[in-house]
Amino acid sequence: MSAPGCRIAVLISGTGSNLQALIDACAAGTIPGRIEQVLSNRDKAGGLARAQRAGIPTGIIRHTDYADREAYDRALARQLEQAAPDLVVLAGFMRILSDTFVDAFHGRLINIHPSLLPAHRGLHTHERALAAGDRQHGCSVHYVIPALDAGPVIAQGVLGIQPADTPATLAERVQRLEHRLYPLVVRWLAEGRVQMQGDRVCLDGEPLAQPPGIAPLEA
Repeated sequence: MSAPGCRIAVLISGTGSNLQALIDACAAGTIPGRIEQVLSNRDKAGGLARAQRAGIPTGIIRHTDYADREAYDRALARQLEQAAPDLVVLAGFMRILSDTFVDAFHGRLINIHPSLLPAHRGLHTHERALAAGDRQHGCSVHYVIPALDAGPVIAQGVLGIQPADTPATLAERVQRLEHRLYPLVVRWLAEGRVQMQGDRVCLDGEPLAQPPGIAPLEA
């Protein structure tokens, strides 16, 4: 990918708060690229309205219209290919993608997960972090590979768990951190600073020993 002009597609299922952070960063010129398409598997995803207000083409591909995951993912990939994206960003897309789909977008498909991977892959991360007695929690941006939440981590946002935290307060604090982290990582990718080489992430041509992190954001 080269700057300027990274072509970005975003997949959503919900309200699209991370999508909005990306829209704002593109509009401000922080990300040297353009969101070419926003797709959702749900008709009522609030993020569709956010995209439409920003003048971004949207589409709905309902998973309920397809017999199985493979058929759905083929339709999704065909629609994405029309936008010829350099980068496909999962922003609250609540679907497990097939291996075929992931392989088709290898090295240009990323996700943000609300935990410090490899800890707490899957769902209910805030509850699990509290139950485990973790001292820190946060979010991770990672490349998507066929194994769930197991792709190489590009960067993480870290915050300290406070004694009074509940799953709800953690979710709110982590989401604010996501809104800082995701645009930063997408910027790096759009600038060509980050690549996946094998099972490792390279930043500015150097393999990362560990993911860089945003300083804890307390509020």
